[in-house]
Amino acid sequence: MNLGNFKMRQQHLIAVAIVLVATTFSFVLFGQGPPRMRKHQATKATTLVLMPANRKPITSNRVRISEKDGFRVIESNDIPNHTVGEFPNRGNPNTIASQNWTIRIPLHPVANKKITPLHQSTERGPPNMPFGIGVNGVLFEPGTAEFWMGNRGADWNYEALGGAVSLGLDANHAHVQPGGVYHYHGLPTGLLNELGFPDDEHHSEKHSPLLGWAADGFPVYYAYGYSQPDDSKSEIAELTTGFRLKEGNRPGGQNNPGGQYDGAFIQDYEFAQGTGDLDECNGRFCITPEFPEGTYAYFLTDAWPVIPRAFRGTPVLLKERGHGSHRRPGR
Repeated sequence: MNLGNFKMRQQHLIAVAIVLVATTFSFVLFGQGPPRMRKHQATKATTLVLMPANRKPITSNRVRISEKDGFRVIESNDIPNHTVGEFPNRGNPNTIASQNWTIRIPLHPVANKKITPLHQSTERGPPNMPFGIGVNGVLFEPGTAEFWMGNRGADWNYEALGGAVSLGLDANHAHVQPGGVYHYHGLPTGLLNELGFPDDEHHSEKHSPLLGWAADGFPVYYAYGYSQPDDSKSEIAELTTGFRLKEGNRPGGQNNPGGQYDGAFIQDYEFAQGTGDLDECNGRFCITPEFPEGTYAYFLTDAWPVIPRAFRGTPVLLKERGHGSHRRPGR
């Protein structure tokens, strides 16, 4: 082998080595392929532990809401005005990052006869699509990608507010997805405070402020509305949900966790027609201050589901579904 051929072969080997290192690095850094499912074994709900929300966001809130071509257009950086928790933390490994979103939702939504659940039982698990977006440009996204024994097919999906699996939620019932997306899993206490409607006060004299919009275009409020849905002069009442825990125990065996229905999983709940003020989408047709002629509206409640888990209208996809998987290091 002459010197020229030796140098060419040496350069070729170096190039191959660089490609292999770069490829390996990209897989480690960007997590190519589906995330490894953690095999949770918890079957009992526990008291939800929230991280203090005492940190200023990384930058100022930027949100612009307009109407164009039959859509409500929401431009947002996903950074709230209120304080947030410390991220990363023990239950959440992600760091808040500014986003650059332009979200379009229907300006004139239409109610359907058949509802669309956020959670759809498939071999790949739920779609983890957001329910809606707040007036501050932060997403309402109650679903998780955590399953009992990591078994998506069995479909025992952990409830973020059930406490069985720690997700590092802060006092706003929010945390961070891969890619830095800050989002609410429960009652957005910081947003309510910001709108002059703190959740620890008695709200018998004023209607809830508009909190945001669902992915189908209908408005979203907190639980306080007119006691008579078609009468804006009626008293203000706390609207109640029709969901409740199922009675008895979950099935056991190889593909079921067993244990009492206690709220650890979303499947622990059922809707009981006629037991609350709100329907199976946690909403109703009613008059609101922003819609004096009436509209279908969703209401966040203190009791489960807190954030609705189904759509009355036809939802649009607010962001890529891949961002909804709460990827975490394997243990």
